[in-house]
Amino acid sequence: MRLTQSLRYSVSAAVVGAVAFGLVGAASAQDQEGPSTSVDDIIVTAQKREQSLQDVPIVVTSLSAEALDNAGVKDIKDLQILTPGMTVTSTSSEASTTVRIRGVGTVGDNPGLESSVGVVIDGVYRSRNSVGFGDLGELQRIEVLKGPQGTLFGKNTSAGVINIITQAPSFTPGYDAELTFGNYGAMGASGSVTGPINDQVAFRLYAGRRVRDGFTEIDLGDGPRTDRDDGNQDFWTGRGQLLILPNDNTSIRLIADYSKRDEYCCVGVQVRTGQTYPFVDGLSTGTGQAPPNATFSGLPFSRLGYANREDGQTIEDKGLSAEANIDLNRWGDATLTTVSSWRRWKSSLGQDIDYTGADINYRVNDGDYGYGVENWTQEVRLAGATDRLDWLVGAFATREQVSRTDSFYNGADYTPFLSFLLSANLNRAVPQFPVSPGIIGCFTRPGQTSGGTGLQGCLASGGTGQLPVGPGGQIVTVASAQATGPGFIVGQGFRDRYNQTSESFALFTNNTIHLTDQFDITVGLRYTSDTKSVDSLQTNLNNNSSTCNAALANSGAIGGLLGAATAGSIVGTICLPWVNSAFQDRVAHQDFDDSEFSGTVKAAYRLNDQLLTYVSYARGYKSFGYNLDRTQTGVTPNASTLFPSETVDSYEAGFKATLFDRKVLFNATYFNQTVENFQLNTFLGTAFTVESIPELKSQGFDADFLWFTPIEGLSVSSGLTYTDAEYGVFTAAQLTQPSNFGALSLLPGGTPAFAPEWSSTNSVNFERTVGNLLFGASLSAKYSSEYNTGSDLLPYKGQDAYTLVNGRITLGTADDRWTVELWGQNLTDKEYIQVGFAAPLQGTAFQSTLQTAGSNPGTFYNAAADTATYNAFLGAPRTYGVTFKVKY
Repeated sequence: MRLTQSLRYSVSAAVVGAVAFGLVGAASAQDQEGPSTSVDDIIVTAQKREQSLQDVPIVVTSLSAEALDNAGVKDIKDLQILTPGMTVTSTSSEASTTVRIRGVGTVGDNPGLESSVGVVIDGVYRSRNSVGFGDLGELQRIEVLKGPQGTLFGKNTSAGVINIITQAPSFTPGYDAELTFGNYGAMGASGSVTGPINDQVAFRLYAGRRVRDGFTEIDLGDGPRTDRDDGNQDFWTGRGQLLILPNDNTSIRLIADYSKRDEYCCVGVQVRTGQTYPFVDGLSTGTGQAPPNATFSGLPFSRLGYANREDGQTIEDKGLSAEANIDLNRWGDATLTTVSSWRRWKSSLGQDIDYTGADINYRVNDGDYGYGVENWTQEVRLAGATDRLDWLVGAFATREQVSRTDSFYNGADYTPFLSFLLSANLNRAVPQFPVSPGIIGCFTRPGQTSGGTGLQGCLASGGTGQLPVGPGGQIVTVASAQATGPGFIVGQGFRDRYNQTSESFALFTNNTIHLTDQFDITVGLRYTSDTKSVDSLQTNLNNNSSTCNAALANSGAIGGLLGAATAGSIVGTICLPWVNSAFQDRVAHQDFDDSEFSGTVKAAYRLNDQLLTYVSYARGYKSFGYNLDRTQTGVTPNASTLFPSETVDSYEAGFKATLFDRKVLFNATYFNQTVENFQLNTFLGTAFTVESIPELKSQGFDADFLWFTPIEGLSVSSGLTYTDAEYGVFTAAQLTQPSNFGALSLLPGGTPAFAPEWSSTNSVNFERTVGNLLFGASLSAKYSSEYNTGSDLLPYKGQDAYTLVNGRITLGTADDRWTVELWGQNLTDKEYIQVGFAAPLQGTAFQSTLQTAGSNPGTFYNAAADTATYNAFLGAPRTYGVTFKVKY
């Protein structure tokens, strides 16, 4: 009995653990000794019992360890080449990784935001996608569930779930090791050992390390940065496990893991350089950024970035979990499952904020910039089955602590660069005011007046005070017209602290009624209660508040000379969030609680052994939260940074067909989902803001095809997703901060970012044993039609249609004792961007008034008036190498 239980556990060990937060809705492919040869070999647990994939009325992409290895999947970003309708991107660091499914997902730069796509690793829910961007180790399988999964997976799975299951301990002794070498100086090594400690306890130990040079060449500009490449890899992972079988009815799995990254990442490169280029060029050693073309249009693709400051990142992730399954014989066919976990994830980051060679703004990897997440979870589930009913009830509780530190440094070029910006704007309206790097002190001079020997004279002289007011128009220096006011002090400008506490409790049930042998009804319901509070301390350093205070004191004189509207713009520019005196020693407390019901109803009818049809409704819930950042309207800090909960209603109808002697799988599903209060994180050029967009609709279809061909060892698979996603039409009055509407005015009626209309995957795998040798070859490709990569939908952030291709050739022994693999990722060296963004302070994209003509009338955007510089974080180039494996 114990041996039988051990084998059963090794097949679905982590699925047992996947019930944390009710996390057993995940699908999983059963491990095979060799490659699958029939559709019946694909076993899933999407309804918390082992079933054929073709019997489950859920859209599932189920990926075995073999499929993942053939496609070179090491982390969730690699996973997208096998999953149509899914995109995974990272931005300013690997701590900012975001998953989207069917065009729905949440940008992750702000730790106050939780994802719309849940990530589960070995049964433990991870509240931030970034934890999945690392070495996942020995993978047993990965399952991607599309659409709301809130009934069993809980909140923050309104777009879908990625369930990652690593290899469990085995009572059969074994070890394996691999060594990898590749271009860009890539090297990797990993190994594991497993076996019994005694007849009741088995163990598994795994460790891996990967290093690689960066993909982007860096122009250092003013320095002091010394690293001339960017986006390297340098991390390691360790994982220890115990499988304990104390009796015939109980199994326990204990896991401890730790990983650490110590890298530098990520510099954005210019994809369009705007009209502020002369200022950057004039302040930099060298050009400072990619020079613009004559028409200030898009630039050719280039992997040359500009950064004078270091962008080192240190990221640690560690945790413990305990999973237990207890068969309750007295209850009939019932199992009690309990999952407990503790996790801590933290980051310390550096950043060249302006991505130029000029020394404008930056952050330092000294512990003052980064965030951490620590959480505790407890889930209990009781499930059983009778001839006509599969039932489940459970409860889940969690407590989470999010701590964010933010720090901002003003470089030596910040004051002159801001002076250039302000004087250039004035010069367009008043040509006698020259473009100058020295006018900030004109606006901040104590007791400034608006007259010719005051502000007017100071601006006319470029801050020098030299005016033609001497005898006969002679140039003389007028002391009262000199820019003697305070500029911005070089060095650290502010240090902020945010501490958020979250508590969540849920009760859930999921039940399938077998009305007949062909007709099933599934009903699920979940009640979730959330409480969150945040305490913040915002502090300006190095007397930087004095510059803003001085400008505010002179607002009357500025308005008297230039008008109230211009004065407001100038004071707002001097009092940007990172130097705004209103944040000086600002202490704030916010708290809120909310509750929500989510659930599902499914009907499945099997017409015959080959065809299952189904329809379903599901409601998903994504928790409210707080923007953990400085936000202001004008120069006044926003009293509340709360954004409301997000909900989604999803309808699906589909079929699953098993054809040609069960050698062919063909599944298709139509989906129609409506998201309300979609949580959108947007960079406005000076700060991130979170807005709740009233409505986002996404409809289309998913299709999957798998063919085990008559040729021994050859299989072909394809996936296709069509997505028609669109924001509802909304007005400024419907936003939390109506003043944000200008920068979001392209959204009403528009297609959301990262929502390609067409997305397809195709894989061909071949494996054949000849004598004692094994030969294998695989090819995987992912096509995406064009889409925008910016949450504000600015045109320069668009990505054209593209295709990525990965390949692998394998030679080894039939028993896998040794294997040599030649592999390549992005074999065609396709050039593409992950995320586009407007460079901070470097030009203006959106105008201050509604546009009645131009490229987008009725919005605040006009391409002809767009002066912004646009940067992008790039996708990986072609990589290739060789991997040696041994196994016993």
